[in-house]
Amino acid sequence: MTTVSSTPQPTMRLRELIFGAACAAAVRAAARLGVADALGERPTPVEELAATVGTEPGPLERLLRALACYGIFEETEGGKFVHTEMSRLLREDTPNSLRYISLWCTEPWTWEAWPRLDDAVRSGRNVFDDLYGKGFFEYLHEDARDSAQVFDRAMTTSSRQSARDIVELLDLTGVSSVADVGGGQGHVLAGLLEKYPSLRGALLDLPSVVDTADPRLRDGGPLAERARIVPGDCREEIPVEADLYIIKNILEWDDDSTRRTLGNVVEVARPGARVVVIENLVDDSPSMKFTTAMDLLLLLNVGGAKHSKESLVRHMAEAGLLVHDILVVNPYLHAFECTVPAK
Repeated sequence: MTTVSSTPQPTMRLRELIFGAACAAAVRAAARLGVADALGERPTPVEELAATVGTEPGPLERLLRALACYGIFEETEGGKFVHTEMSRLLREDTPNSLRYISLWCTEPWTWEAWPRLDDAVRSGRNVFDDLYGKGFFEYLHEDARDSAQVFDRAMTTSSRQSARDIVELLDLTGVSSVADVGGGQGHVLAGLLEKYPSLRGALLDLPSVVDTADPRLRDGGPLAERARIVPGDCREEIPVEADLYIIKNILEWDDDSTRRTLGNVVEVARPGARVVVIENLVDDSPSMKFTTAMDLLLLLNVGGAKHSKESLVRHMAEAGLLVHDILVVNPYLHAFECTVPAK
């Protein structure tokens, strides 16, 4: 009697990977159609779902069947569909929703860029300027404003989720002031100020970013009296003195920008000040399939890169920082605890 192995053969697995674009496109389609939001808590016939989301039943069934192969939705007896843990993450009202991340990573420009990955590998440069005649962020805000809005919502969602883990991890006993460098809308800073009532903090990021800072930090917000919002570019200057500097997910530009940012921290910080660098890693991490994919996307769109432990420690050491410890924030993030030495 012949038995079928439960482990896919290499040829089958490679075929599945070759069709990876189909899986990504299916996730995007489900997110855009709002299928997860339309599906309730009971097994639902595809005809009913189709009527709710405005599609034809047959094609919707094919879409859901394809997603079910990856654990996104499940087909039950009678051709009905139910939620799985992953499909719930496509709902907009789920606390850890990945709906906007799913949309962001499959935006129209990505389908133009991915086929040029071999060009980026040959040259070591992004392909975006050649494709669109301008830089990535310039293109987003001038020619693809819908995509820019998706990007903003994806980054906001991701930042809120990681902020909770960071606030829980960091011990700020004895720290009276903190600077959130390139901190986006300031979700980490707001969380820390709420946790430590005597703490004061500053949020530094580009003017267009801090204009939409967390309402808790802005004038009239409950944390405004202890928060300072500083428009600026950390690659040019960091005009903030603090006991602790937090640098999260911004050292993924080119090496020169990374060096300038870390150098600016060392220049302004007093000896003994703490510096916590928080990043995704492309090694020694359970999320490597995700982070290495993001690393390639950064190569394509801005010529940036995610770091390995070794490369990040090297950059920090070259800037003059003393690295003391590396902590696991969550499966996606590591925190590098450093101090500024005596000058």
